[in-house]
Amino acid sequence: MADVKELINLPDENIDMIAATSVLQQQAADIRTKTINWASYMQSQMISQEDYNAISALDTAKAAYLQKNSTQAVKTLLNLLAHVSKDQTIQYILVLIDDLLQEERSRVDFFHDYAKQHKECVWGPFLNLLNRQDGFIVNMSSRILAKLACWGRELMPKSDLNFYLQFLKDQLTVNANEYIQSVARCLQMMLRIDEYRFAFVSVDGISTLISILSSRVNFQVQYQLVFCLWVLTFNPLLATKMNKFSVIPILADILSDSAKEKVTRIILAVFRNLIEKPTDPQVAKEHCIAMVQCKVLKQLSILEQRRFDDEDISADVEFLTEKLQNSVQDLSSFDEYATELRSARLEWSPVHKSAKFWRENAHRLNEKNYELLRILVHLLETSKDHIILSVACFDIGEYVRHYPRGKHVLEQLGGKQIVMQLLAHDDPNVRYEALLAVQKLMVHNWEYLGKQLEKENENQPQKGGSAPISGKA
Repeated sequence: MADVKELINLPDENIDMIAATSVLQQQAADIRTKTINWASYMQSQMISQEDYNAISALDTAKAAYLQKNSTQAVKTLLNLLAHVSKDQTIQYILVLIDDLLQEERSRVDFFHDYAKQHKECVWGPFLNLLNRQDGFIVNMSSRILAKLACWGRELMPKSDLNFYLQFLKDQLTVNANEYIQSVARCLQMMLRIDEYRFAFVSVDGISTLISILSSRVNFQVQYQLVFCLWVLTFNPLLATKMNKFSVIPILADILSDSAKEKVTRIILAVFRNLIEKPTDPQVAKEHCIAMVQCKVLKQLSILEQRRFDDEDISADVEFLTEKLQNSVQDLSSFDEYATELRSARLEWSPVHKSAKFWRENAHRLNEKNYELLRILVHLLETSKDHIILSVACFDIGEYVRHYPRGKHVLEQLGGKQIVMQLLAHDDPNVRYEALLAVQKLMVHNWEYLGKQLEKENENQPQKGGSAPISGKA
């Protein structure tokens, strides 16, 4: 798949970024057929003679007028947005602006240059329109903002950028938003710019993308939002952080269910970036293990049997298969456990019930400021899944059983109280595992006590005063 730097200069139609049937596009096509009576606006002194002449010329010969009168054209369009209030007219002006930008990207500089010369804010008129009630006006203004922010010589300033990205994030979460494809389209444009990626992360944008992808959305929206994740992963720092948001488990689920080739293609591209882009080999290894844990290898073997028109899919399948198979060979039981825990998808895999594993690795839950132990406590506190709660209780018990200071550490992290609360859980298996964990917590050193009891039993004199049997003849 093309590098993100190349994508910035590609025409939109070549990167499949918006469905031709999006609601915004359909409405824009209808609005283009409308005729606005600009003469009535001039007669009622709502617009000047100068603006009337300019908008009339733009209506009839847009390209020719712009070539000779770009400054006046921008001045008139911004004046009309500021002084006209009727929704239908605002819609028409916005479609006109969007069309002239779409026809030639360099025209965004007309707006930036005019704003600079007149010491005005180019973003202001369009940001203000985001507060309108009309959905078309809001989303067409948003679309124009994305073009001004991505296609011009100047980046959107931080305060306006944070407001705009927060707006896009909020629009994604609007229930049954008919413009969601257009919202996602704007994000796809914005996140191709590295400076905008970090701003999006700072408004908790990745969590929002993952939340929506984990719900039921149509394949077009799936593709667009995974595309957003893909462009984010071109930044090595963000690629390193990505799986902290459970990106791999969610995308693995979509990959196993999706029948659409373009969704498959973009998910594989994300997975490849998660291995190739991090600068720390350990992070790439962790991502590989997470993919193995989420049964991506099985999906890759299925994909290998299919024929695809897109060569990138076959290349990515081959690359990922090799990397994941290599990671399986190097996989230690602790790697397997840590990956399962980080994925927040605990199950009764063999590693949990292995006494040898806990003897050798209980202390490793303390690494990186108790990272894995904190995850266990967090799962106990937040998960609604009975199996996850049962396994987490068991693991907590094994940790305090095999690590001498485990009880003290767990109390400091608030884990003891949470386990105690699970004694009243409505699921009997959770109650049982919580009870076992509490018993281990109540005994300071479970293993030590057990051995002491065994010694005491061995040293008890036999009935009749004979010495204990030594096993020797």
